[in-house]
Amino acid sequence: MTATPRTPSSASAPSGPTGNADNLQRLRDGSGLLMSAALRRLDDEIPWYRELPAEDRSYVGLVAQSGITAFVTWYADPLAPPHGVSDIFAAAPPELTRSISLQNTLQLVRIVVEVVEAYSDQLAAPGGERDLREAVLRYSREVAFSAAEVYARAAEVRGAWDARLEALVVDALIRGDGDDSLRSRVSALGWGGHGPTLVMAGTIASTLDEVRTAELRRATRRAAGDALVGIHGDRLVLVLGGEGDLQAAAASLLPRFGPGPVVIGPTVPGLEEAARSAQAALAGLRAAPAWPQAPRPVLADDLLPERVLTGDTTARRTLVAQAYRPLAEATGSVLETLSAYLGTGRSLEAAARSLYVHPNTVRYRLRKVSEITGWDPLDARESFVLQVALALGQLSTTR
Repeated sequence: MTATPRTPSSASAPSGPTGNADNLQRLRDGSGLLMSAALRRLDDEIPWYRELPAEDRSYVGLVAQSGITAFVTWYADPLAPPHGVSDIFAAAPPELTRSISLQNTLQLVRIVVEVVEAYSDQLAAPGGERDLREAVLRYSREVAFSAAEVYARAAEVRGAWDARLEALVVDALIRGDGDDSLRSRVSALGWGGHGPTLVMAGTIASTLDEVRTAELRRATRRAAGDALVGIHGDRLVLVLGGEGDLQAAAASLLPRFGPGPVVIGPTVPGLEEAARSAQAALAGLRAAPAWPQAPRPVLADDLLPERVLTGDTTARRTLVAQAYRPLAEATGSVLETLSAYLGTGRSLEAAARSLYVHPNTVRYRLRKVSEITGWDPLDARESFVLQVALALGQLSTTR
């Protein structure tokens, strides 16, 4: 949004044509004095100016000179709109704005204004001192407003660009892309890359306008050291990274999601493998309705049986690798015992009778199953996971 520069009223213009003309001529004659004094002040008082490369320092000098010249030009016709910051900075290359922040710009303007004000009594014609000081104050106000406007517009453009870039990165992670361009893009977004990464997915709470989306991004970045936000239709995908407890960080963001399941993908070593976490989280989100009693949030690995039902080959391989195969390779008839226990309605006594062993032996072997796989056959939910794994494993061995 471009603001129209303020135009001073005739009541606040310099007092009279003679005094104005005398002051104007003295200002023109004293421009070199003002410029030298401004550069001395910058060098003495502004640390960031002293730390700039020589080329940037010279450009700052041009900007200061442009500011003094612009004031003199405006003073000649105070009813005309004053030059804004964009006009004053026209003498310098656009790259200078990367070295000079809004705060730096306002410091530069303040120094130039203070120098002109300090020398106003010396430069003004007799009787014109007050007129010149008031003109300096009016002009500095306009330039300060202009500086804030220029940097606000730049921040809006940068924010919109970052949002588009962030959406591209999250979309690439969902698709499984992990090339060098992805790493350069996340670096541009400020991703530190320290520590592991995980992805969580759910539905959006409501229609997200720009303000709510910006607030969501701020909340996500407060929760984790690194964070990316992706909005895909009615789905919200968050990528979290850093050295802290990422699952706790993910759980703290639960209120940011809408109704329905929220799924947390597995923690992976870094962003390069985040696609695996993203695909697991989204697969879990599709499968979650098959487990109405699932906690919220739920881990994608806790939805392995439901993911198998939706055709997720990764979940199928995971169950065979983590449950069936270790049991098949174990000694002590643990796989046979688990099959008998599940096949007899989860009854220790019935399993013991079918195996011709004591129920305590069945109980002991089932504890071994829990130690080997991490899933407890005596728990209703976990026995279901093991039953699906057992069926998948048996199918894989008959092919």
